[in-house]
Amino acid sequence: MAKLGRQKDIQRLNKVTHTVRSSQAILQYGVGAMVDFPDQTLMTAAPEYWGTRVSRIHDERLEKALKVDYFGMPGNSNFKDDWGIAYTRFPEWYFCPKCRVFQPLKSWIKEYAKKATAKQKEIDPNMKRPRCMECRQGLVPSRIVVACTKGHIDDFPWVRWAHEKNVTGRQDICPDPKITFETGTTATAGLEGLNIKCKSCNARATLKGAFDRDAMEKLGFRCTGRMPWKNHSVDCNEFPRAMQRGASSLYYPKVVSSLVIPPYSEKVNDWISSSKGFEKTLNYIGECDEFERQENIKKRLDKWSEEISIEISVDERVIKNILSRRLVESADNDSEIVNASGLQYRLEEFEALSGKISISNLNENDFVREEPDINFYDIPFVKNVSLIHKIREVRALTGFTRINPSDANEVGENIPGFIPLKEPETRWYPGYEVRGEGIFIEFNNADINQWFEQNEQSIQKRIKIINDHYQASYQGEFTSRVITPKFVLLHTIAHLLIRQLSFECGYTAASLRERLYCSEPEDGFEMSAILIYTASGDSEGTLGGLVRQGYWDCLPRTFKKAIEFGELCSNDPVCISSKGQGRDALNLASCHSCSLLPETSCEEFNVFLDRALVVGTFEEKEIGFYKDWI
Repeated sequence: MAKLGRQKDIQRLNKVTHTVRSSQAILQYGVGAMVDFPDQTLMTAAPEYWGTRVSRIHDERLEKALKVDYFGMPGNSNFKDDWGIAYTRFPEWYFCPKCRVFQPLKSWIKEYAKKATAKQKEIDPNMKRPRCMECRQGLVPSRIVVACTKGHIDDFPWVRWAHEKNVTGRQDICPDPKITFETGTTATAGLEGLNIKCKSCNARATLKGAFDRDAMEKLGFRCTGRMPWKNHSVDCNEFPRAMQRGASSLYYPKVVSSLVIPPYSEKVNDWISSSKGFEKTLNYIGECDEFERQENIKKRLDKWSEEISIEISVDERVIKNILSRRLVESADNDSEIVNASGLQYRLEEFEALSGKISISNLNENDFVREEPDINFYDIPFVKNVSLIHKIREVRALTGFTRINPSDANEVGENIPGFIPLKEPETRWYPGYEVRGEGIFIEFNNADINQWFEQNEQSIQKRIKIINDHYQASYQGEFTSRVITPKFVLLHTIAHLLIRQLSFECGYTAASLRERLYCSEPEDGFEMSAILIYTASGDSEGTLGGLVRQGYWDCLPRTFKKAIEFGELCSNDPVCISSKGQGRDALNLASCHSCSLLPETSCEEFNVFLDRALVVGTFEEKEIGFYKDWI
């Protein structure tokens, strides 16, 4: 399922040893990230280098928001010419653990070309598996790279570091440097025990200070602007930072997710999207002049509807209505940017999950909802419970950042240091879909407002601490987002409930995921709800264990246990009295012992949490939303 190399050096990799799961190709091993395979480390290349045969995934809402035609993931293994995901060789510096020679991969390949037998060259002309021909030993990739906040990445300047940090005095780089990587002969620990030596001129230096923030600035080494995943470089004047190859801060993927909901989940939409007639229509629209596009669509709508109707055997009037909504409205609003993480986008999901929109002609493979009688539930402040027996979520990788993470609510160009995943002319993003189940819980807005009004001063004091820390953080400098008490309350309840459900329903906490629906009256509509759903499942969905916990004979007991668990943390009184903990001190009374989750389960990456708003503190019990229930 893979290939590697540049355009002039493309070769197949073993599909057994060099394969990643679809979810990994979107999350930790997405485009621009490094993947440690058994024999080497590779970087996932841009989608333009991937195989042409990808499994197409459609979600009309997300396609319109991200302005693409589909989402794709290599998966057509039945085709012999399907090479799947492409990789490029990075980092390019490798050393032999036996002879300690340390040099770029191109030098190792030259050595291979000179010393390999004719049969070896015939089978493997470009040394697919890096190895030292002298020692017959597999090579080890460099563990240190340099990266800047604009997303560029390159190999550590080993030659320059060895010469300019020479312990015997500053020295110019020799004409023919030959670098070795050695450990100290004494029991020296840390970076001082790692030596870089040039055999040509005997210059040597330790790695002491290499990871200092200003190390490259002191060295006078500016960012090369290199983007290996695109095989491209740009001008960049920043000073990069040295980082370990496996550092989590080296790659922050920006994943946009969307629930496929009615009426967007109707089966006829899928048929239209995958038809040849619709693909032909999109190609025509893409070639139209921007000023004539809308008029041309209206003129040709009847013809397109007829052609697609004949192809998929669906009434022509139905086809025309859908095409009109998808194409004419899209042309009218071509300049409008839809935020897939915005409130309006969430409102559509909220209306479907709460039953506020019609679900006639529903495709049951995508969305099945049951609304039990709320009178059987004895959960304070809960207005409605919906059991989602089937739900489909589409996740797309749109880009990434390095060193500094992005805010969960920001998209695209609004994110500082954001690196787009694809070229503008590429009409798809890598993505995958998950089919699962979920429990949707809607809270009474009036009860939340009353709770806030009765304890406004104390609550605002705590929320101000979070907002102050947020504004002082890296993300807060580039956004006007304000964290509200209701958001922190709903977010913390969702975390407590997921932790408890993981004990009751048979799923681990990492297999469950939250989705928050929170807005204020000034936003034009008010939402106070959470969706807890399975974040992993096969093509047919899951087995109903989560939904079973949502019925009236289980959920009230589970809900109460979750709230009671949040009343006392094993780290109290330190945790409940905290004035800031977690990343950038964006949590108050919340730690790993009480309410934090695996980061893949949390929309906000484990920030904006405070148990005190749910259960109160030792000094101010009354600020707890559920103080009277425990």
